[in-house]
Amino acid sequence: MKKALVIGIDDYPAHPLHGCVNDATAIANTLEKDGDGSPNFSTRLLTSNEIEVSTATLNSAVSELFSGDAETALLFFAGHGILNPDTNAGYIVSQNGTRGAWGMSLAEILGLANRAYPRIKSTVIILDSCHSGFAGEVPSLGNENISAIGSGVTILTACHRNGTAAEANGRGLFTDILLDALSGSAADICGRITPASVYAHVDQTLGAWEQRPIYKANVQTFITLRRVTPKISLETLRRLPEYFPDAASVFALDPSFEPDRENVPDELKHIPVDENNARVFKELQMCNRHGLVAPVDAEHMYYAAIGSTGCRLTALGAHYRKLAEMKRI
Repeated sequence: MKKALVIGIDDYPAHPLHGCVNDATAIANTLEKDGDGSPNFSTRLLTSNEIEVSTATLNSAVSELFSGDAETALLFFAGHGILNPDTNAGYIVSQNGTRGAWGMSLAEILGLANRAYPRIKSTVIILDSCHSGFAGEVPSLGNENISAIGSGVTILTACHRNGTAAEANGRGLFTDILLDALSGSAADICGRITPASVYAHVDQTLGAWEQRPIYKANVQTFITLRRVTPKISLETLRRLPEYFPDAASVFALDPSFEPDRENVPDELKHIPVDENNARVFKELQMCNRHGLVAPVDAEHMYYAAIGSTGCRLTALGAHYRKLAEMKRI
């Protein structure tokens, strides 16, 4: 069971924002289903255009998220964040938050997440707010140099503790990249999107002079936030050990693998196309397109077939071949 609490607040009385409700709505809609339409997270959406996200409402909803049992619990918040330098405490700000009662402290959120384990096996906290990186710096009791991120907890934030989270074109800069990642840009070959791959995508997209995201985790295995269509069919990946008996094997090619007869040299046109070879070649070309296979002594797979050389696995291809051999695909 996977559940997600998604919160977006624009309507602050003194300092309104303009992209948080859009962000939260888009995140909730994306997390609800995998790429093929299958159910994914059971989501609860709280946005300031529908209800007042007061301090009481905020605290109650977050506490409820971390109650009960679940495989994964995900908290997404888009809104104001604040850091109180006098008390060294960070907060996500509720709609009615004021000095001394800003909303909900990051330490309290992290404490709830930590105590939920192992009832909740994995927790993901995603914050698109200013100073949100402080969530990864909350010190453990009695030691200010050790982060208190508990077992199974992952934190992904829009910026570091002293940073600000920008908005542009009616959406948060961080969340816009996050949505791109969840829509498939951060997917692996099998179509799996993990918190780590999301962070890698966000980190690569934001430049050195822009806000810098923070990623911290205390996990033994990566969870899958969402699945999209695999870049290479799983059936093809499972056949890699058949095509390559070991990681160093060369799969021999010849002109019978190439179905395009128009560009084949005249002296080779008498060689008929083998339908089964053409099917296999199409799969190998897809593997080449995504970096699993490389032609031998040729620039392209086409020339490897016409020149009767072959193709071999790349390091990435050898990795997926091993996974297939161990029946993990």
